[in-house]
Amino acid sequence: MRKGSAHSRGRRSRAPLGAEAPPASARFDVVVVNRQRRRRVDTARLRRVVEDAACSLGVSGEVALVLTSDRPIRRLNARYRGKDKPNDVRSFPGPGGEAGLGDVLISLDTAARNAPRFGRTLAQELDVLALHGFLHVLGYDHETDDGTMERLEGRLRRRLLGRAAGTPRGLA
Repeated sequence: MRKGSAHSRGRRSRAPLGAEAPPASARFDVVVVNRQRRRRVDTARLRRVVEDAACSLGVSGEVALVLTSDRPIRRLNARYRGKDKPNDVRSFPGPGGEAGLGDVLISLDTAARNAPRFGRTLAQELDVLALHGFLHVLGYDHETDDGTMERLEGRLRRRLLGRAAGTPRGLA
């Protein structure tokens, strides 16, 4: 779904507590598409995490957040990364502007398996994955940078998610 869809029409970003609201011209939308039915997900919570991160970073635009299972993620990993296995989050940066900032896909199956390993609930793990994937959409890459993404992600986690979010993924 893209601009003008029934899911994004008329939404405005909201400022996190203690932050200034973005200017009226700065608009940020999160379209959440739930393609799995095995687990209940608080999509409003995930939307808020990404909106608050965008507000903190001064980002405007639109992001699609797709909740899915291992099978589609595994196919995407095989096709784009040459790895025939699922993982928790895949990000696809978009062109920006009216075409959108990009898409973040999260496997609920893998997230549910990983959450206990990191001492988090599934909801907390999804918050972490949504934030992590959003940073990738913005062009950050912990595999190639000098720790910039991990430092930024750590600051955003502490500010937006609190103690339960733990350390950035690359440090866990």
